[in-house]
Parts: sequence; C-alpha cells; structure tokens
Amino acid sequence: MPRGQFFGHREAQPDSKYRDKLVGKFLNVLMGGGKKSTAERVCYGAFDLIQEKTRPDGLALVKREGFEIAHLDVIDRPRHSELIAKVREAGARIMLIGDGDVSGVIATSTGDSGIDIYMGSGGAPEGVLAAAALQCTGGQMLGRLIFRNDGEKVRAERMGISDFGRVYSHDDMAYGPNVMFAATGVTDGAMLPGVRRYVGGATTHSIIMRSKTGTIRRIEATHNFTKKPGAY
Repeated sequence: MPRGQFFGHREAQPDSKYRDKLVGKFLNVLMGGGKKSTAERVCYGAFDLIQEKTRPDGLALVKREGFEIAHLDVIDRPRHSELIAKVREAGARIMLIGDGDVSGVIATSTGDSGIDIYMGSGGAPEGVLAAAALQCTGGQMLGRLIFRNDGEKVRAERMGISDFGRVYSHDDMAYGPNVMFAATGVTDGAMLPGVRRYVGGATTHSIIMRSKTGTIRRIEATHNFTKKPGAY
C-alpha cells in the first residue's frame, strides 16, 4: 500500500459460534497477529468457565456487565502501540505499566489487583517464570514464540524447536507435580516493594508459591549487614 493511502473503517464480523459482532470484535483484539482458532479457543473457554462458576450463560453475563468493564495490563512500549489501539477501540479499560511483565501476568490471577487480562510480547524466560507462577495461583496463559531475526530461529532449532507457530499453554511452559515460584523485589513494583537500605542493613520483600498446595507465602526480611560480611 503506498504511503498516505488509507482505507475506511472495517466493520467487525460476527463470530462463528455465537454469531455476535461484539464477540467478533473482541476476537480480533485477542487474536492480534496470531491464529483465529487460538483466539476462539481462549475466548470460548473463558465463557465456558464463567458459566461453570456462575451458572448463567457466560456470554450473556459478559454482555450484561459489558466488555468495557474488562481491565487489561499492557507494558507501555512502542511495539504494543497497535495492540493498545485495538484494546481501546474494543472499549476495554487498559492499564499501562512501565515494566514488570511477570508481575503484570500474575496480577490477573489475584482477586484484589483489578486486572483481568495481560497482553503483550516480552522475553521468553519471563514467560516461563509467569507460567510457573500461574500454575501456583490457578491462572491461565497462552503464548507463542516471536522471532526478531533468523539468528533467533537458528537458536530455537538448536534447542529442538521445529514448530515455530505452536501456541504454548502454561502447562507446556511450566509443568510438573510441584512447580514452585520465588521472587524478591529489587525496585518498587506492583507485586513487591523494592529493597529498603539503611545504615547497617536492609529490608527485602519476597513471595514464594507452590503449585501442589496452592500456598502463597510473603516474607519480609530484615538483613543485618554487620553480621553479613560482603553484603554491602
């Protein structure tokens, strides 16, 4: 398309299951650059889960409350500009965060965060960490690999990855009978306060989760540097 040429607004089409234009619009946002079938699996699965937990029809409940009540967490980066625009067009409320994609994902599974969905791209190791945390909290996650260059594809091949379009669930990224997650705040974030230093010591805040029991422990530790040589 030549620069300066624009097309008119394209009206959202109904989805394949409910034949609803609002659901179709939401699927477009959820799909982004991925597969439509994956977006449908996530969306329809969420409606089924709502119906299982609350008894009323999942779609009817969401439409009654409105998609605009949904709160999405997105890291404020140039690469997310198109995603942010689509989320706002869909009518959902969005919270832009400066950093902390792992804590942003975890926030979706806690009852007091006010965050319903996290969307965006980031580092693969952070995705695995987030998946491990969701195994402990009971959340759900889907992700796929995005390659910035051919070198990253070669690296993935060396690690045994052949299906570059595969969509991974949290069960694929962090699996086992007893997944554990631990983190300590370095700088202030939404999940944990950062390190508080003072003369002769410091205070740290950590969180430890265990999938087998669902236990989440928060630890506030006071460190005495006079008894810890080399801690400065």
